[in-house]
Amino acid sequence: MVIMSVDLGRARTGLAISDITESLASPLAQINEKNPDVLLDKVSNVALARQAELIVVGLPKNMDGTEGESARYAREFAGKLKEKTGIIVRMQDERGTTITAINYLNATNTRGKKRKNIVDSVAATIILQNYLDSLNH
Repeated sequence: MVIMSVDLGRARTGLAISDITESLASPLAQINEKNPDVLLDKVSNVALARQAELIVVGLPKNMDGTEGESARYAREFAGKLKEKTGIIVRMQDERGTTITAINYLNATNTRGKKRKNIVDSVAATIILQNYLDSLNH
């Protein structure tokens, strides 16, 4: 099954995709869009074009496990995404993924504009890989 993940942001949103064996997540794209309706259309179009059978949306919980405004926004977006595409949508705790993505980019000496252009797709990849790993354990 092809699974796509979304690292939802207010300005930049990262996407990642799995292989059909559900073993490996890879960066797919970063969408620079602030308008939530336009973003929904763009993410939906990618999911349908890639024939995703499941979409995992990162759930930005606070470090104490509570949910704030960003989590509510992610849940609302996930609901609209499911409604628009007809694809099953699951939420995945994304605590620490952006920090991990930044650490990966530091390790590969990815800096400046290039870093800004890929950090969210790397975070989406981490979200998806965490989800895939949870399926296999």
